[in-house]
Amino acid sequence: MNIKIITVGKLKEKYLVQGINEYTKRLSKYCKISLIEVADEKAPEKLSEAEMIQVKEKEGERILAKIKEQEYVFALAINGKNPSSEEFAATLDSLQTSGKSQFVFVIGGSLGLSDQVLTRSNAKISFGKMTYPHQLMRLILVEQIYRTFRINNNEPYHK
Repeated sequence: MNIKIITVGKLKEKYLVQGINEYTKRLSKYCKISLIEVADEKAPEKLSEAEMIQVKEKEGERILAKIKEQEYVFALAINGKNPSSEEFAATLDSLQTSGKSQFVFVIGGSLGLSDQVLTRSNAKISFGKMTYPHQLMRLILVEQIYRTFRINNNEPYHK
């Protein structure tokens, strides 16, 4: 299985990089995982609605350039389905059983994802109604992917 995580912006916080590196190392036992950062669009603090859309579209173009046609895409979106860890594990297991082996998870920038990226996605998932910094979301996502493999392999993992 190949998993690609596409994110907007550079991750600078050392503690987040260390956590992501730890889970990436653990995941190497189960899959090939790659993390791809695309540049965020520089924008002033106060934006009009049209300017926000423009920023998301430019970031979206960079994201879409990294996605291949055969890849199954999960967009992280606040209005997506909010599965439990077990439901998420079952979804990935079912997709694998049906022949899917290349998965992409997309985390947008501070303004979210463009309509084009959301349209390209095969599924939208949410980690709840709370808002998390998109940089912290990377660590949470990698941990949940690791948890998924532990669940699907009937291996112990804290609940």
